[in-house]
Parts: sequence; C-alpha cells; structure tokens
Amino acid sequence: MKKFRKVLDGLTTSSPGGTIGSPSCGSAAGTPTAAPTPKEIDVQETLVSENFQLCKTVRHGFPYQPTALAFDPVQKILAIGSRSGGVRILGRPGVDCYCQHESGAAVLQLQFLINEGALVTACADDTLHLWNLRQRRPAVLHSLKFNRERITFCHLPFQSKWLYVGTERGNTHIVNIESFILSGYVIMWNKAIELSTKTHPGPVVHLSDSPKDEGKLLIGFEGGTIVQWDLRAKKADFRIYYDEAIHSVSWHHEGKQFMCSHSDGSLTLWNLRNTTKPFQVTFPHGKIQKDGRKESCKPILKVEYKTSRSSEPFVIFSGGLSYDKAGRRPALTIMHGKAITVLEMDHPIVEFMVLCETPYNNEVQEPYAVVVLLEKDLIVVDLTQSNYPVFENPYPMDIHESPVTCTAYFADCPPDIIPILYSIGAKHKKTGYSQKEWPVGGGTWTLGSHTYSEIIITGHADGSIKFWDASAFTLQMLYKLKTSKVFEKPKPGDGRAAEMGEDDPFAVQMVSWCPHSRIFCVVGISAHIILYRFSKYEANTQTVSLEVRLQCEPEDIITPSENENNPCFSEPTSHSPQTHYQHPVSPGSRTPDGAKDSVPSLKVKEKMVRVPPGYQSDLVIQLLWVDGEPPQQITSLDINSAYGLLAFGNCNGLAVVDYLQKTVILCISTLDLYGATDPYQRLTRSPRRNRQSTSGLTELTDNQQSIDMERSKSPTSDHVNGHCTSPTSQPCSAGKPRIPMGPEGPRLTRRGPGRPPFRKAQSAACMEISLPVSHTEGHASRRAMLQQLHGVTMYSHDEHHTTTSYCWNERESRENSFSRSRSSSVSSIDRDTKEAITTLQFGESYGRKHDALPTPCLWVGTSLGVVILIPLSIPTDHEERMEDPVTVGPSGAVLMLKGSVLRFAFLDCNGALIQSPYEVWRDLNAPEDPDRPRRRKLVHFSPSSSQDAFGEGHLAVVCSERQAKVFLMPSQSCLFVHNITESSFVLRADVVSLCNSVCLACFCANGHVMTLSLPSLRPLMDVNYLPLTDMRIARTFCFTNEGQALYLSSPTEIQRITYSQEMCDNLQEMLGELFTPIETPEAQNRGFLKGFFGGNAHTFDREELFGEAAAGKASRSLAQHIPGQGGVEGMKVAASGVVGDLARARIALDERGQRLGELEERTALMMTSAETFSKHAHELMLKCKDKKWYQF
Repeated sequence: MKKFRKVLDGLTTSSPGGTIGSPSCGSAAGTPTAAPTPKEIDVQETLVSENFQLCKTVRHGFPYQPTALAFDPVQKILAIGSRSGGVRILGRPGVDCYCQHESGAAVLQLQFLINEGALVTACADDTLHLWNLRQRRPAVLHSLKFNRERITFCHLPFQSKWLYVGTERGNTHIVNIESFILSGYVIMWNKAIELSTKTHPGPVVHLSDSPKDEGKLLIGFEGGTIVQWDLRAKKADFRIYYDEAIHSVSWHHEGKQFMCSHSDGSLTLWNLRNTTKPFQVTFPHGKIQKDGRKESCKPILKVEYKTSRSSEPFVIFSGGLSYDKAGRRPALTIMHGKAITVLEMDHPIVEFMVLCETPYNNEVQEPYAVVVLLEKDLIVVDLTQSNYPVFENPYPMDIHESPVTCTAYFADCPPDIIPILYSIGAKHKKTGYSQKEWPVGGGTWTLGSHTYSEIIITGHADGSIKFWDASAFTLQMLYKLKTSKVFEKPKPGDGRAAEMGEDDPFAVQMVSWCPHSRIFCVVGISAHIILYRFSKYEANTQTVSLEVRLQCEPEDIITPSENENNPCFSEPTSHSPQTHYQHPVSPGSRTPDGAKDSVPSLKVKEKMVRVPPGYQSDLVIQLLWVDGEPPQQITSLDINSAYGLLAFGNCNGLAVVDYLQKTVILCISTLDLYGATDPYQRLTRSPRRNRQSTSGLTELTDNQQSIDMERSKSPTSDHVNGHCTSPTSQPCSAGKPRIPMGPEGPRLTRRGPGRPPFRKAQSAACMEISLPVSHTEGHASRRAMLQQLHGVTMYSHDEHHTTTSYCWNERESRENSFSRSRSSSVSSIDRDTKEAITTLQFGESYGRKHDALPTPCLWVGTSLGVVILIPLSIPTDHEERMEDPVTVGPSGAVLMLKGSVLRFAFLDCNGALIQSPYEVWRDLNAPEDPDRPRRRKLVHFSPSSSQDAFGEGHLAVVCSERQAKVFLMPSQSCLFVHNITESSFVLRADVVSLCNSVCLACFCANGHVMTLSLPSLRPLMDVNYLPLTDMRIARTFCFTNEGQALYLSSPTEIQRITYSQEMCDNLQEMLGELFTPIETPEAQNRGFLKGFFGGNAHTFDREELFGEAAAGKASRSLAQHIPGQGGVEGMKVAASGVVGDLARARIALDERGQRLGELEERTALMMTSAETFSKHAHELMLKCKDKKWYQF
C-alpha cells in the first residue's frame, strides 16, 4: 500500500489545455472521474465543444403516408406532401429537399408558383403557408390561418398573384400571394347558387379559371352543383345541378368543354352552349348486365382531360372499377381515342398528375408523362409510347420494399468497393423501362468538397440485404443480396416455423461487414448466421452448415462439486453433455426420439448450386431446438478476418467458430465464462417453463427464468474506484481438462464452498448494476426493450403483419413504453435469470495483468455490465492455421460497469484508435497462378507498434448503457469514468473518428445525443435532439466516422444527421439548388380572329377586382396573418444586389404595413367606442330634457 501511495504522489492532474495526465481521484455523477494509475498517460486531445453541432442533413426514401402532389412544369421539380406535415421536393438526382411544417398538420394540397421559386401548402389545420424555394433550405415566408372556415381546395392561376381558396362551407376566398392577406372579395355559397335551392351545395371540391376567359371562375361543389362565376359582374353565368357527387373537373384547352368525374364511376362531358344536361355520359368500366342495368362502379376520384396536336385527346382517371371484381388492384386508366388501357398498381393511388409541355391552360397541352403517387411508391408513366412503359426511378423509393429491420453505416470506405458492388449489382437490374430521360430534372447539384466513400446497409424482413452508395448526400442502390436462397423454402404448416410463429423466418436481425476483407455476416431471427465471401466470379458451391446447441438448463441447488474450485474451459475435443456447455452436433444430425430436439429452425440447401458473382455463402451456423424449446435469438456478433474467427452470443451463452476450418472451438454458457472470477453470488432455481414467443420482431416478451442475484464484493476481486479486476485465472493443469458431468451427476452452482448464497450488497457505488423492472409492475420491462434492441426481439411489422399472441394495440403500447428507473436494490426486484452476451470484440490485447505482449483476445460484454477477456492462441503460419486448432485459454480479466455493456474500442497510449486486424481480400474463385500462390495477407495494428517503448500497453474504452470507462491495459487500471446518464439509458454508442481525432458518441433513450472526448471522457456535446417515440428509431440509430449518423425516421425513410460543426458549415454547398433561373416560355400567338372571337382573357386585371381599393379589406377575424420565421433569412440568402435590396425593402414595408394596420384597427375601435358613447349620451339627454325634477 505504501508503494502504491508513492506512485500516486507523482501523478499529475488533467490540464484544461487538453493534455491528459493521470487525473486525481474523485467521483461525481455525470462528470468524468479518475482512478489511480501506475503510469503517466500523456494524450494531447484536440477535440473541443466548438467542433460539434447537431443538424439534419438529408432524408432518403419514400415519403411516409403521402397526401398531396404538385409539379412545376417550367422548373421541372416535384413536391410531395405527407400526413405528418412533411414536404419532399425532388429534382434531378442529388436534388432532394425535405421540409417540415412546425404544426405537424397533414398537407392537403400543394401549389407551385410556377417558375417563381415558391410553393404554397394548405394544411389540415386550415393554414396556408408560402415557402421560399430560392434557397437551399426552404423556409416559410408567410402563413395565413383561417379561424372560422375549413380549407378544402386551392387554385392558383399561372402568372397570377391571387390564390383562390375554397372552404367547407362552400365559400371562395381570395388571397394575395405577395402579402398573404385576404382580399375583401368573397364568393359566398348562397350567392353562387340560386335562391330557390333548398339544400347546401356542400364543400368546394374544384376551382379553376376558364381557359377562354380568366375572368370566369368555375366552382365545383361536392353535392353535384357546378357554377361559373363572372368575377367582373359578380354573378353566376350558369349553374349545373347533377344528381351524383362531384370529385374533380378538368377543362378542354379551348374553354368550351369540361369533364367531371363522379361518385358512381361515371364521366360527364359538358358543353358551355347547353348546360342543362351533359353532352356525354360514360361509364368506362361499367358493363351492362343481363337484366339491362349497369354494373355499380367505384368513384372516379380524379380525371384529367388533355389534348394533343398529333392524336386524339387523353382522358386519364383513377378509380371507377366495378365493385363485382373482388381482389382487383387499384388502377389508373388511360383512354386515348377508342383505346382503353388499365394500368394496375401495387398500392392504392393517392394522387396523380399529367405532365404537359406548356404551362398555359389555353394551349394544346401535349401530355408526355403521368406522375402517379401511390401509398408506398412513386412511378412515372411514359405517355409517348403506346405500351406506356414506366421510367426508371433515380430516387431510392424502394427502401421499404420489405420492412427494414436493421441498418449499418460505413463512412470512409475503401474507394474501390463501391464500383465493384455497382458493377455486380448492375447485372441484375430490371429491364423494360422507358428509354427517355427522367422527366423530373430540375435544380442543380454539384459533388461538393466531401467526396469520401460512404455505404449504408439495410436488412429487411424478407431476408434481403441492400447495399447503398451514400456518398455526397445521395443514395443509390448498389447491390442486393437475398439470404433466403441459402435455405429450403419452408413448407406450409411446417411444425418448426409454425411453432415459432414466424411470419418472416429469414428476417435480418443484425449485420457485420469488413469492407477491407469483404467478409459479410448476417444474423437472422431464426437464430441463424450466414457468412458470405465476395467473389467476382460465379462458382458452384455447397454451403457448409454447422449446428450449435447453446441452451442453459438450470436446476435446483445441490452441494457444489469440488471441480468448481478449479474451473476452466473444457477442451474442444470433449463431447460429453454437461449443464452449461453443449457442443455442436454434427451437421444434419437429428435426435431419433423427438422431432423438436436438436433440430434447427431452417433447412439449408444440401445440393451443389451455381451462384452468381458477388457475395456467396460460405458457412451457415444455426442454433438448435432443445426439448421442444426454440433457440434464443442471437444478441451479439463479431467476426475477424485476420483471426478467421466468428463469435456470437445470446442470453444462454457464447460460441466461437473457426470459419476457416468450419469448426466450433467454444460453446459455453455465460455462467461458465467466469470461472473463479464471477463477481456475483448466483443461486439457480427451477426454470419457469414458459414457451418463448417469437411471433414477430416487435415482441417484447421476456419469458426467461427467474434468478436472485446479489451485488457484493467477490473475494477474488480487486475493487479500484468503481471497477472490478481479478488476478490471473488459475490455468488448467496440462492434460487434465475439466471433467464434464453427465445428467445423472452432480449439478454445479456458482457458489464456492462455505459461501452463503446471499450477502448484503457492499460498495454499491463501485458495483452498481442495472436490473429490469418486472412486467408485473404494470409496464414493459426495460430489460425486455434492450433485449429487443440487441436482437432477442427486434422489429416492428408494419400494418400488413399480424401477431399471433396479442393484438396490435397491445404490441404497440408495449413497444412504446419504457421504464426510465432502475432500482439499485437488487433484492426487491424480480429479475431475469439469464445474463445475455450483449457485445463482442476481437482484438490484440492483454488477457491478463502480467502479460508482456499483446495477443489475440475476445472481449465479451454482458447485460449485467461485466466485461470478460478471453485469450486466444492462433497459429501464425498459413499451413498451420488451416490445420492446427485454435485454442481458447481460461478467462482473464473481469471488469465491471453500470448497466449492459454496449461497445468496446481500443486506443494506443497516444490516443489514436487501434483498428482491428484484418485479412486483405483475395478472390477464392480466381484462377490459380502458379507463380503467385494464394496465401493469406494479414494487416495487424498492434498496440505496441506505435509506442516508443515496447509493451507499454493500450487503452480500452468500454461503454455501457449508463457509464463509460477507460482502462489501461494490461494493468487493468481504470483511468477515467463518466456516468453518462442517471435518469435514462444509452441505446447506441460508438467510438468514431472526427477531425483527425476520436470521440465517443452516444444516443440515449431520452433523445439526447452526446459526445465525449477520449480518453478523458469530457462531455463535448449534449443535445436533446430526438424524443424516443418509436422503437424503430432506437433499433436503427447508428453512428459512423466523419461526424455522421442515421436512423429510420419512418418505416419508409432514412434520416441522416451530422454532429460535426465543419459539415454543418459546409452543408449549404453540399445540398442541391431547387431553383434555377429559367425564362418563362412565351405564350403562343393566338392570331387576330381567334383572339377577337375567343374572348378578352388577356384584358382581365385581377388587381382592379381583388385589390383593397376595389374590394376593401376582409374581416380580420376570418384569417390571421403569421409572418414566417425564415422569411427575412431566406431572402438574405436568395437575394443579391439591387434585387435583394428591393426584396428587403418589400419585407420592411410589409412589416410596417402590418403595424400600421394594427394601429388603424385600434384607432377604429376607439372611434367606434367614442361614437357609441356619444350616441348613448345624446339619447339620455333627449330622454331627460323635458322631465321635471320630481320625475327623476
């Protein structure tokens, strides 16, 4: 102890300048604390809080729950509104912008100010918004909130600044787009219809100006009434009353005819010469039945009537199919002359829009494409070809083709990996697309300064894997892999799959990818692992299958065996059964006395198959059923190509597989991992034989056996400032492995001789562990949620998935309920029995305190906050590696943290990140070269390689759901401790590179995103960014290098964010420009006679009619003007020179005018009040004038 104190006296404290010495002892919640260390660590930290800022960058995928569609025919950009208040604006590839209304109200309608760089949105909260698109990040300039009426339809004529707004009451209001103020001109519903009409016409469902005369407004009411209103004369030209409800109206470009779609599946064509009855009535899909009656048809929700110079007009509509044909898919019908083409869609049609060559409604339209917005897809149909092919969509709209179950994000990948994956994936692309260029080509986009390679990997419910090129804020699919091809198709009613209740037995649970060695590993929900190798050549292969029996079977307490005093790992050659350690059975073996014992959930294809270039399956590992119980799902995985090893674990134990030799070298329960270093006193009970329900990845069931554990100091542990270290484990005597006991032999417990089964918890501050709240307390277990995150239960089936165990509402409530508190009193809580393996990491490290050189090790983290180091002995020679077995030593160090362990990382003593060793990729299917034999080339990053003195060790960063600690290896001294959160828990943590340094990034369940410096664990950023409202966010959130992260913001969209200040500063130049200056096309010359007889459309001046001078002011109680938050800032970005000065002057005038208007209103109220008072006083004077004094 004296010697240790002398070492402490010479230690320095951490300096504010960033030079980290060995800090002084101390402990405080939420602040870094330091533990004594026997050597001085001098790390110059360069990251400061100014390097961090959190902001959203770009959103990929299909807009979730779309509601509205708009297109600018001059700028050629597309806008899509959604139910959550989001607006996606799309142009050429790379031009993709996401806007969000603060209210979150659903977008009802979108209207572009054509070629003006602005967009009007009408929302379900009866508010109109004007968005400025002349900046890379659009902002709201004005908003207008209607107080007394509900907005149902909007129409903005081309090159007009007056917006027509129809309401639910049937009235039509007019809004000035420039000032966003209501005009006093109102078309009241009772004036639009005849006075003799006894019923209300219904809400306004259509507004459009006549192509022949802009002074005539066509108003369609839902009840079947159509009125053409003369804006100058303020009266109706004609009124049409039809029996069927109206859904939409479309003009012929000459302005003499218009077409209506109705609720009975009919189309009516009306001629302005005779409006008493329709000129033509058709039922496009209504056939005449035998009794002479028409088939009943569904409503035609929208129709567009477009003309062409070279052919017959196009009539395009959605809906109208007959009710009789059950199961018929939604369809878009194209009527061109006498030809009728029905295009069936995979999803219901939300909206469609015909794209035409001209923006003028009084010219021949010349349609060339139809944009169809479906509930879960966006397609564009080519109208210029008779077979109507679709365009190939350049946007990643099919992320959700199958529900996303996991994500992985890799920044700064090897530059050659993207071209290789693209070339392989391009061979499997679909064909039959239109050869023409994608019609939505607006905006401009440049590559920008950040050009490093980025790849996103998504795993899906059907077992498919998609690789995406995510470089430079774009997203393009590179390669698709179907893991289900490795297995035989499950037969209907297959007992194994049926009992597990899996709707998606191949669903991907997690992935592990090494871009350098191109080794790819997939974990599936059926407790299976597939290892893939990459090859540029096709090959005939037969997948090797390994079956692992990893099942924990606790029994009642009996007298402990003397073997427990000398625990170690059994030799790999031992195949005798034992309680906590089951070796794998040979591939394909089955137990004859029971069909549900020692069988996997899926059957691997046994025959030789021809596989194409790309990722080819090399090995399949499956966990087996045991005594009718399905295997527990895999919770952690790590693979190392340099070692040729794969490790995985679940709530029962750990297994390590040598994938080069295709053998299992370790299969052991979690309890047996500890050996003599177990920090807990454990007492096993008889198991609760509850069947595990795995009916979908949203299950939060936690049906595991109950156990009582106590926090206490282990006699073999050395507590130093909150962590637990152990002396070197006693090695097994040579040639005497632990003798496994048969089923009839004594069962081992985790208590040593003479120890009581329980001890009162000691040193709680040092050894506090996190334990779950029971389901019996009325809310879902937090542990169950973490098990869901780590893979025991995983993803949320969308609406088309069902549950066999309980209803969707119950599942949803369980999924979204989290227990924030975790009791520190162990004895008062009903806890889970099984300690799950939550994270694994291979690396060069020191398994024991006295090791002089780093050796291959496996770091194991558990759900109880325990870290175990397992040393490995791997032959170094190539021939020996392929023949000699890999040996596993007894467990080394045991470290302790609060909460479940989430992440490991290793730093050298200069603070630089030590990468895991890897094997350089080699194509195993390439032709043999006799001059260059194919040998493994390994790249190692030894901790001692960067040090001046040999064997100085390295730093180990360990992060749990509550704490982060930095240990010095091999001494196992805890240098720094930081309590990340007390009220919540960390969901995702990773050590990432940023600005030529490293930091620890964390995402908590309370929505906070935090970064900590390394190795001192100083808080650098803490932003309350995203409240965790959905398990999807927690399941898919992942960090990567260069200050980037992503998560699934909806079932169909990926949201990317950055926490780097540098990237936030450069964000403007990296995003695409939505608006490009384009000259508006000139209107066609109408000719003298045509202009003379065709009306005086061009002489119509809306300003004279709708301006304040003529129409007066609208009632201020009808609508409230709200200035936009980003209006002035947006104008500053968009404007320059004289134009910018004028724009700013206009804004200033608008604000001044608004203040003057408010002053005028107050003055008017005061004058009114004064006049009223004067009137009452005069009346009182007249009343009292002739009265005598005694009459008062």
